[in-house]
Amino acid sequence: DLFAAGFLAGTARGLDLEACLRLGAIAAAEVIQHYGARPEADLTALAKDVLA
Repeated sequence: DLFAAGFLAGTARGLDLEACLRLGAIAAAEVIQHYGARPEADLTALAKDVLA
C-alpha cells in the first residue's frame, strides 16, 4: 500500500504526524490515478512541492 509507504518514509525522516499523513496521501493519490501498482510520477518531486 503506497499510503503506508509514504507515511513510513515520513516517519523514518523524522517528520511530524501531519507531514507523514500528507506524504502517504500524496503517494496513494498518485498511484490510484492509473492502472497498475507503480507510480508514474516522481514521488520525491511531488512530496517536495506539497511539503515546501
